Amino acid sequence: MMQRTSGHEPELYSVGTIGFGTYHCKYDSGREGDAANICFYPRKNKITIYLMDGTARYADLLAKLGKHTITGYCLHIKKLSDIELPVLEQIVRQSNEFITNKSPRWADRQNIMEDGNS
Repeated sequence: MMQRTSGHEPELYSVGTIGFGTYHCKYDSGREGDAANICFYPRKNKITIYLMDGTARYADLLAKLGKHTITGYCLHIKKLSDIELPVLEQIVRQSNEFITNKSPRWADRQNIMEDGNS
């Protein structure tokens, strides 16, 4: 789903995190790096999906998703059978489009939050 949505091949980030697409990040401190536009981390007890623009902007869709929990930038799902996959795909697509179109830097993370997570 993420490969189809992003148009990018999967890439292994960190320990077990699988990402699709990248954007360049820059902190106010000057530190720079790259991050995945969208990514997930399959764990034994749950799947974590990272939404780099945060979860608050998707409140309406999350209400339709099914059984899940959220924290800041993370969407946690125990089993794919607990959720509506078309709704998840819509969330992932919108998040990827937002990050891609915004071309954020870490310094702009606050702006992303103000745009969608206030």
